[in-house]
Amino acid sequence: MRLHTARPVAPFHPTLKRNSMTKSILVTGSSSGFGEMTAYALANAGHQVFASMRDIQGRNQHKAERTRAFAHEKGRDIRPLELDVFDDDSVERAIQSLLEAAGKIDVIVHNAGHMTLGSAEAFTPAQYAEQYDVNVLGTQRVNRAALPHMRKARSGLLVWLSSTSVLGGTPPWLAPYFAAKAAMESLAISYAGELIRWGIETSIVVPGVFTHGTSHFANAGKPADRVVMRDYAEGPTHTLEVNVAQGHDAVQSAVSDSLEVARAIVEVVGLPAGKRPLHVTVDPADMGYELVAATRDRIRADVYRRMGLDSLLNR
Repeated sequence: MRLHTARPVAPFHPTLKRNSMTKSILVTGSSSGFGEMTAYALANAGHQVFASMRDIQGRNQHKAERTRAFAHEKGRDIRPLELDVFDDDSVERAIQSLLEAAGKIDVIVHNAGHMTLGSAEAFTPAQYAEQYDVNVLGTQRVNRAALPHMRKARSGLLVWLSSTSVLGGTPPWLAPYFAAKAAMESLAISYAGELIRWGIETSIVVPGVFTHGTSHFANAGKPADRVVMRDYAEGPTHTLEVNVAQGHDAVQSAVSDSLEVARAIVEVVGLPAGKRPLHVTVDPADMGYELVAATRDRIRADVYRRMGLDSLLNR
């Protein structure tokens, strides 16, 4: 399902009283990119947002200070929160701090992640493991800390940031990132079936190609094996990195706006319980994810019905 809009996010006025529509929301990886955009967009929509990131006393101190200044100047309820998805103890402390401040957790936006660029062969197994750690194990750490509280409340929403590369066109040169995102999405779908009877919904938001407006490509990780990378750079694949970059620019719409991803998440969060779609694509480049996802969802629904598990499907 394609669900995104160019409408501006409705501002939250500080004198308005909060109501049942206001959610307490954790956004992981809020120091930059989609996470930062989403945290601010959700706060502008009137939600209580915990913008989590690593090292808010160090390298991300300026980000935390900017968040606090925005909250003060604009009257938004957005707070920086120390959370390292690599660290079990950090995650536990963050969830506890959130609960002490808000009393509940309604929504988790699983955004934390890191892109890679380079030959699949030149990345070491340790680098692949690190990608899985942030994109898959990181979500599991957060879920294990937060879900007991959400299950007790019998309500909630998990939003997972995926990628069209999981099911659509999959360009070369980004293998560790794509593989980890595919694993994360598979985990999200399993969670969807297991949590629905607890009143906890799942939405997978799927951005397409956005080479501008985020720092994903600029800060992408590089292969550790320089020898193998040199072979690819000097062999018949010597133009491949440039070809892929040019290809991304070619398919990206001239009017694509990375803020559309944040707006889509705001819209999903604002939908009534039971009305949220499993998949939401924000894909100006039309990379084909929707077509493949529709087939997969149809097969999944058919299998669930034949197994007598149709009550586990999103309403």
